This record gives sequence, C-alpha cells and structure tokens, in this order.
Amino acid sequence: MKNIFKTVVVTILTAEARLLLKRARPRIIAITGSVGKTSTKDAVYHAIKNTISARKSEKSYNSEIGVPLSILGLDNAWQNPFLWLRNIASGFLHALLPFHYPKVLVLEMGVDRPGDMKRLTSWIKPDIVILTRLPDVPVHVEYFSSPEEVAAEKLTLVAALAPDGILIYNHDDEKVRQAALNIHQKSVGYSRYSPSDYTVSEDKIIYENGLPKGVEFTISHSDQSAKFSLSGAVGVSNLYNFAAAAAAAGELGVGLEAAAAEMANFVPPPGRLRLVPGIKNTLIIDDTYNSSPVAVLSALSTLNEINGFNRKIAVLGDMLELGRFSTEAHEQVGAQAAECSDVLITVGVRARQIASGALNSGMSEKNILQYDETARAGKGLQNLIQPGDLILIKGSQGLRMERIVLEVMNEPEKAGELLVRQSKAWQEIS
Repeated sequence: MKNIFKTVVVTILTAEARLLLKRARPRIIAITGSVGKTSTKDAVYHAIKNTISARKSEKSYNSEIGVPLSILGLDNAWQNPFLWLRNIASGFLHALLPFHYPKVLVLEMGVDRPGDMKRLTSWIKPDIVILTRLPDVPVHVEYFSSPEEVAAEKLTLVAALAPDGILIYNHDDEKVRQAALNIHQKSVGYSRYSPSDYTVSEDKIIYENGLPKGVEFTISHSDQSAKFSLSGAVGVSNLYNFAAAAAAAGELGVGLEAAAAEMANFVPPPGRLRLVPGIKNTLIIDDTYNSSPVAVLSALSTLNEINGFNRKIAVLGDMLELGRFSTEAHEQVGAQAAECSDVLITVGVRARQIASGALNSGMSEKNILQYDETARAGKGLQNLIQPGDLILIKGSQGLRMERIVLEVMNEPEKAGELLVRQSKAWQEIS
C-alpha cells in the first residue's frame, strides 16, 4: 500500500512540477556526479542569489520525489500521508499561479538505480549542467552492472542539455573531461591540478592560534583572477565547489570579484569536511554526510595536510553500496589511512577490511581499533582522545557517523546547527 501511495504522490507532484516549469520557464542549472553535488549546488546558489532571483534544491533533494519538491518549493512530508496530501494541494496552487517564481533553479539530480536519470530528464531539460566527478568506484555501483553503467546513467543529464546549453565540468577528472569532448554545446572546465577555464591555485590552509580555520585560494579565468576564502571547512573538494560556482556565476553574468564577495561568508552544508571543536582541546573534521572510496581518500589527504597536532585519528565507517568492489575499496582506504593517520578506528563489518588494509600497509595493530556499532565506537573514541588530537570522522549515511561526532564535540547543544541529519524525522530513525 505504501508503494502504491508513493507512486501516486510522485506522479501527481511530477505533473505539477512539469506544469510549473512550463508556465514559469526558469533557467535550470542541474548538478550531477558521484561526489560533491549538494555542496556544489549550495555554492552555486550562494554565488548568484543576491544578483539573480534563484531557488535551490533543499538539503539533498535529488531523487524522483526530491526534484519535484524542489521545483514546487515544498518540504518532504516523510511518512505523514496528510502532509503529502497538503503538498499535493499546495503544488497545484503553485503550478497554476506561479507568481514571483525565481528566474534560476539550481537543482541537484542523483541516481540510485538504473533508469533514475532517464526518468528525470524525460521532463527536465537543463540550460546548464554541472558535472562534478565520475570516479572508478562510485557510490550506488552495487545496483548497476559496472561503474561505467553508473557514469552512463549520470551522463544522461548531459545528453538532456538544451541545444544552446552549457556544460560546466571538472577538468581534473579524466572521465568527465572525455565526456565534455563529446558534446556540441559550449563546455566550461574548472580545475585545481590542470589548466582550465576556471583554475584554482595558491590554495593554503589558514591557521589561527595554531588551529586551522579554513582555506584561502585564487580562482583565475581568462585574464582575471580573484581571491576566495572559506571559513570553517577544509579540503580540495570545497575548492572544486567554489570553482564550479564561479563558473556558473560567470555564465550568468556575475564576475569573479563579485562571486568572491558573495562567497566570503559561505559555509558548506553540515558533514562536508566541516571543522568542529572537540572535547579535551581536540579538533574534529566532520565529513559524515556520506562516504565513497574517492571521497574517503580525499578526506584522508586533507587530514594529512593539516599541521600542528599531536596525533591524527581516522574514524572510518563502512562504505555501502559498492557491491563486488567493496573489499578492494575498503582495503585501499586502509592503506591510505596507514599513511595519513596515527590511530585508526573502524566502524562496521565492511570496515574491517579498512583495518586489514592498514595492517598490511605497516600500521601497528595496537593503533587499530575495530567496532561493529556506532554507539560503541563513539564511547571508545571519547576515552581514547587526548588534548592536541585531530580527528577525521567519515562513513556512509547508513552508519549514522554524526552520532560519533556528537559524542566528542565540545558543544553538543549546537548539534542541530552543526551536524547533519538532526531533524526530528531523522532522529526517529534508529
């Protein structure tokens, strides 16, 4: 019965969203890739919102139900059928009377199963597509026959690009770069490690009283360049988000200097390499939103780059939905953890392979702790940490690794502001 009700709701809301797009005719910026979609979406919106009337997807609303909700400006009703009926009524009114509708929609579009993107692009034709990364082992690969099939599903969005549309792509990613060569529309690259249309350089971590506070970097485009800064978070993934946002803003007429000014107070969404003060004079790198091999390896590199701490502790949970690639991917992460951390804590059954990889790469067994449950891992970390420790915490959404952050953050009363998945609906999920 629940599935029938969901199908009916999705069908009605999609029809309302289609009608609304037809009547309001906004420019659509659609973002896809296997990492960084939500942070990129938020960064793009932040760069343009004070110059152009815009709306973005809320949170990570990127599915067959999330995208219509974003277009209609409605909240997720979760398991409440009465709120879904109210959404349907509200959606009908929005579709019929699209007064003061934004000129630009910034939509995140993801896939979980084969055919997901095809269904979305059957009625959404974006004006700008931002393609983040297509790693060798993407999340959700368990439900596809191969990583190539995952990439092909996401590239369906590029194929749906309007004839006069623009592709903004990560020039550092080889698969993405090759995809950009195969389109007839205008393509604009952004990068950190190779020259492109929007190139990040001179990036450095900013310290205050010996503690990292954020990053500063330059973005160059054509013969122009501007200084950008990000407070409260670190990592090359955030540099990519800013570069993509600068490129999108530029295509909409917002120059580099203006984009830099708009982005000066931007903070990434919770759980994306955010810096959170910890108990016992420690610092947490909270990257608990989700996890995939490429994202964990990037986070570990960030852990390795930060200076001034007595010990570096990596708390790494299961990476889910990797299918036959799971064992190899977890072992690879373990090998990297052995190079980048002094202490490794693994959480979950699959993460035992992270411990195995670290052990095989020379990490001492006494510096590796393994837990099957998040709650026990949180208590164990509480007892383990010492003043001057830097702690990276990351794992797939299903592990609820933000609960470990809650155990060791210095101001747990700010969890609702700082941590991911703190809504009432999420708290009711065990």
